[in-house]
Amino acid sequence: MAEELIRLVNMNKGYMLGEERVPVLKNICFTVERGEYVAILGPSGSGKTTLMNVIGCMDVLDSGEYYLDHQAIHSMPQEALTEVRNREIGFIFQNYQLIPTYNVLQNIIMPLIIRGMGHREAEEKCMETIRLLGIDHRLEHRPSELSGGQKQRVSIARALVGEPALLLADEPTGALDRSSGKDVLKLFGQLNEMGHTIVMIIHDLSVAKSAKRIVSIVDGELSEQPPE
Repeated sequence: MAEELIRLVNMNKGYMLGEERVPVLKNICFTVERGEYVAILGPSGSGKTTLMNVIGCMDVLDSGEYYLDHQAIHSMPQEALTEVRNREIGFIFQNYQLIPTYNVLQNIIMPLIIRGMGHREAEEKCMETIRLLGIDHRLEHRPSELSGGQKQRVSIARALVGEPALLLADEPTGALDRSSGKDVLKLFGQLNEMGHTIVMIIHDLSVAKSAKRIVSIVDGELSEQPPE
């Protein structure tokens, strides 16, 4: 029997615009099982970024419930959410968010250093991941010396080294050329086959189709119906 990793129950989220509250997410009910590869597909302004921020514990919901790996996220204080983000979630961003003054290895081991691990131990722990992603010959290079595809591989390695329960990818091919984008999606498929749970936020249906399940978000409402 599959195990649930994510459960959102009647989740609502909005923002104040002047004196008026503008609803962004409306009664979202959503589950992801451990080991799934899910694409959340939606156009600009649909609420998908806000949903990603809630799932990633970067923003809190207004009402409803959110469980991640059996933890009641909706009732946690901010300090606890920071710990959950670092321990449970590996983030992969469209613009990579690498530290420009750090080399590849320093960028990759950063989550482990934040957890208090020593540099030598962190380096040893992440070498298998680095070799898996084919960037072991680039460890001394800085981000400015890498191609877009190589930067995204560094970003993915950084997301993986902390052994998170969830890989959360925000438009991971958005800044890449077509060939590099295909390589990243192929890599996601391989990581999913290895057992990693992936939730990808995306606006492009052709990219979303690389996932094993697609849910659509339009005007803040989530639908399991396949997109037209």
